[in-house]
Amino acid sequence: MLRNVSRLALRSNFARQASMGQRFYSVARPDAEKRIAAVLESFDKISNPAAITPTASFAKDLNLDSLDTVEVVVAIEEEFGIEIPDKEADEIKSVNQAVEYILAQPDAK
Repeated sequence: MLRNVSRLALRSNFARQASMGQRFYSVARPDAEKRIAAVLESFDKISNPAAITPTASFAKDLNLDSLDTVEVVVAIEEEFGIEIPDKEADEIKSVNQAVEYILAQPDAK
């Protein structure tokens, strides 16, 4: 429930439109890595941006608690224009896992 409240609070007021005509694979790995790093760098709870590496764990390396991780996942959803189901979001615990998830999503923008 908290995740849904966070998602609603962070979402824009405009509705997303689904493109039925064009279907491309998601973003390239370097772009996904750069954009996820930018999302994390903008997150106030991360005191050491140098700790944001592809292998960084949200909890161990970036010192994020479970609520912070939910907020990061919601921000990643917004960045890539996708919705990550709760069960899958619970498995994203590192930068690399977030990148891999985005790369596997053909709807990621």
